[in-house]
Parts: sequence; structure tokens; C-alpha cells
Amino acid sequence: MKKTFLLLLVLAFTFSSCEKDDICDANTITTSRLVISFYDINNSSVLKNVTDLTIIGEGKTEGITFNGSTLINASTVSIPLKTDADVTSFRFILNYGNTNPAVVYEDILKFNYSRTDVFVSRACGFKTEYTLDPLTPYVNTASDVAVEKWIQYIAVKNSIIANENETHLEIYF
Repeated sequence: MKKTFLLLLVLAFTFSSCEKDDICDANTITTSRLVISFYDINNSSVLKNVTDLTIIGEGKTEGITFNGSTLINASTVSIPLKTDADVTSFRFILNYGNTNPAVVYEDILKFNYSRTDVFVSRACGFKTEYTLDPLTPYVNTASDVAVEKWIQYIAVKNSIIANENETHLEIYF
């Protein structure tokens, strides 16, 4: 009886020092990306697929990979913003890789924002939330001024980037 009691006491002390594992759940919302939807300039209520769009970050040589490819053929895309700066620039190249340079269009979008670090949990750490600048949330320039911009209009739908469940920007072309 004493041995059983002593064994139970030892086990109780052994397991009392255990604590919950600090594992960040995969469903926990972390730093969100900027969600952009593309629309038809002639019918602003219709989503429009881009054709062979690639998005290349400033100072990078390769495009952002989406579903295993750097080419995007969809009406919505999510891109990461820098967590250590208040400005991020991307080259948006439509018809990327086409052998006819006359149909390849490039615009450079510079996004201006402020950042706030938000504590998520001990396991997950911090996430960054962004707020697009209310006066100049973006600047659209073409890399070659002789070429007309393919992005004709940009609308800010939600300036606070805290999740990826909604569109933040709408691009019309």
C-alpha cells in the first residue's frame, strides 16, 4: 500500500511539472497579405481574369509564386507587404513571357502604409497589421513612360489590412 501511494505521489509530481505545448495553430491568423481583385474597366461590377500576370517585388528578379507558379491567371491575388518598412513596391507585368513585346505591359505600384505589431499568443508571437496611407495609399508609375499604363484605375476598398477575407484594393483594366 505504501509502495502504491509512493508511486502515485511520484507520478503526480512528475506530471505536475508538465505544461501545455506552445504550438501555433495553423488556423491562427498571422500577418495578412494585401488582397487585390481585378475588374473590367468597361463593366465595373464584373471581375476580370488577368492573363499571365507576374508580380515582382522591388530588388527581386523572380515573381511571387502562387500555387506553384509565378504566372497568375485569376481575378484575385494576395501579395505580401514588408514588415520592416512603410513602403513596398511591385512590378505588375501583364502578359509576362510573351514573345511579342508590344503586348507585354508593366506598371510599378508603390504601396504606402503604416504598421502595427499585434501580439497573437506566446506560441505564435506577433503579427503585423497595416493601414494604407489615407492621402497616398499607392503610386502607379510605368517603367517606360512611352508605354501606356495597363492599370487604368485603382480603388481602395478597405485601408486596414488585418485579414485576407476581404478585398483591400480593386484594380480596373
